[in-house]
Parts: sequence; C-alpha cells; structure tokens
Amino acid sequence: MMLISLGLGLVVALLLIGVVTAFTSSSTTTTLLPTTLVGTTLPAFHEPGLHGGTVRAPWAEGHPTVVVFFASFCAPCHEELPRVASVVGAGALDNVRVIGVDANDVLSAGQAFATKAGVRFPVVFDANGSLTSGTFGFESLPETVFVSARGVVREVLFGAVSTHDLLAGVTALR
Repeated sequence: MMLISLGLGLVVALLLIGVVTAFTSSSTTTTLLPTTLVGTTLPAFHEPGLHGGTVRAPWAEGHPTVVVFFASFCAPCHEELPRVASVVGAGALDNVRVIGVDANDVLSAGQAFATKAGVRFPVVFDANGSLTSGTFGFESLPETVFVSARGVVREVLFGAVSTHDLLAGVTALR
C-alpha cells in the first residue's frame, strides 16, 4: 500500500513539474494575449531617434506600421531583432512601415545592439520607457504591435515574434 501511495505521489509531482515548467519556461514563440490596446487609436508621436534625429509615428501620415519593442539587455530580443531586420531588409513588407522602440536602455548599448542586428529602420530611443510603458502599457520585452494606417491597433504579439507571425500581421494590415 505504501508503494502505491509513493508511486501516485511521484506521478502527481511529475505532472505538477511539467505544468509549472510549461507556464514558466522561456520560449521564442510568439504568444498572442488579449489586451485593451487592440482597437484603440494611438496618438501620433515624434520621439528622439536612437541614432539621432526624430522618429515620427508613420500612421500619422497614413502608413500601416509594425512597432517592435526591444532592448539590448533583453535575451529574447537578441534572437528576434536580427530576424525582423532580415525580413524588413528583404523587402517583404511592401508599403507597411516598421519602427523600433529601444526601451529603458543605455544609448550606446542600444545603438550597438541595433547595428549588430542589422536594423535599417527608424528606432525610437525611449530612455525612460515613457512611450513603452506609458502610451503602450508594456512592462516586458519584446513586444510587437501592428497598427493600421489610421493609427488603430490591430494586433499585439507578446514575446519574440516569429517570421510567420510577423508576415501574417503585415498581411492583415494591407
């Protein structure tokens, strides 16, 4: 009887470990979660650029936009950002604009990371996270937001975006 109890206890413990691992493990797949941001109209902004100048919200000029939030200290961002830069560089997005937001980062670290990742699209330097956590309400990175030409948030992807999900989101914006 004691062996049966121990066996059942072991099975339950292994199941609990599996469930906890599934919910807490790091993954590079994109998770789509409901958010109050979807359906809202974003304000137009003009913010300092990571490499100087000013980055303006493309939807203010009628362009559908993908906004990619990242930081040099974000481990999943090191996998995601080069992938996004590659897709953008391949010209697969047609008329959809892409901007990055380097959040809560050190300027030199953000610049080095974006350069190493091959980023050629405009990047906002959000040093204190006011755009990231204020306007968009994000508390973690990376995040990807798909915005219509009229500034309406169509979709928010939490976590590192896959190429498939990035292209699907872009297709939905066209």
